[in-house]
Amino acid sequence: MENASVDVNHPHSMGTTIIGVTYNGGVVLAADSRTSTGMYVANRASDKITQLTDNVYVCRSGSAADSQIVSDYVRYFLHQHTIQLGQPATVKVAANLARLLSYNNKDRLQTGLIVGGWDKYEGGKIYGIPLGGAVLEQPFSIGGSGSTYLYGFFDQAWKEGMTQEEAEKLVVTAVSLAIARDGASGGVVRTVTINKDGATRKFYPCDSLQLWHEELEPVNSLLDVVSASSPVPMVS
Repeated sequence: MENASVDVNHPHSMGTTIIGVTYNGGVVLAADSRTSTGMYVANRASDKITQLTDNVYVCRSGSAADSQIVSDYVRYFLHQHTIQLGQPATVKVAANLARLLSYNNKDRLQTGLIVGGWDKYEGGKIYGIPLGGAVLEQPFSIGGSGSTYLYGFFDQAWKEGMTQEEAEKLVVTAVSLAIARDGASGGVVRTVTINKDGATRKFYPCDSLQLWHEELEPVNSLLDVVSASSPVPMVS
């Protein structure tokens, strides 16, 4: 059998699901946790929601390395901005910094971002920053490979003036839908709710998510079977 040649320079397909939603009083950001490299799951419990300031967070999609370095630079510049002005940066300032870095390096970066947060001037705001470095203020924004399955759902389910509970339920349902349909999205669901009282993180394990269509119920892993007192024989 001949050894299959592998092109290490061939671009890898990457996938994720990230969501930002405004509600009456703040914003909710959500993301799955699967980091994939083609068919290989490199990390099944990664955190794709990164803190930029006390009141601003960013959801990252695309290349993990690219999105992480952009987030690091934005956080550094926002820290300098806060020191110079003596007050926290607004969500719009954070989004425009991310946009500037993405646009100036658009030929080298493969990342899409959703910046969300709350400030005392404009309240809760969501900004989508797709590939290429545009910036779009939106009532809700979805990104990543799983987003293609969610546009119609959001057109029907999103409404203006939602409560915090409704917004949190909406994003968790949406990510679980994307996980059901998109092979590159998976793992757990992480959310961050940001309002005048600060930011609150929540974690939803995979066995607590709603199952859709013909999804299989979660079963015990091989480690659970091996560690059981009377393991069930494995037959090929």
